[in-house]
Amino acid sequence: MKKILLVALVVALGSVSCSLLLNAAAPADIIKTKCQACHGANMEKQALGKSKIANAMTPEDIKKDLLGYKAGTLNHFGLGATMWGQAKALSDQEIDELSKYIPTLKK
Repeated sequence: MKKILLVALVVALGSVSCSLLLNAAAPADIIKTKCQACHGANMEKQALGKSKIANAMTPEDIKKDLLGYKAGTLNHFGLGATMWGQAKALSDQEIDELSKYIPTLKK
């Protein structure tokens, strides 16, 4: 009986983890729909000629900035109002994945 309960628990936890992963958008899709208009397809442009070049940033800095914009507390280069709306819709998991993915786009 204990083995059956343990297996059921593992399966249930696996389902929760999978469903959390399925709800998060892929970083490439997020960039395509939310970021590339200002930052470029490879995150290689200064947004509105003002921002940092995102793909040159460290994963830690990207994550810190996105979390700051999501919280509405960051306003680098006067672009806060634009970025607040973009970042607010991102989950913490999506921010984490973006922070790891964006630096890989540097060519």
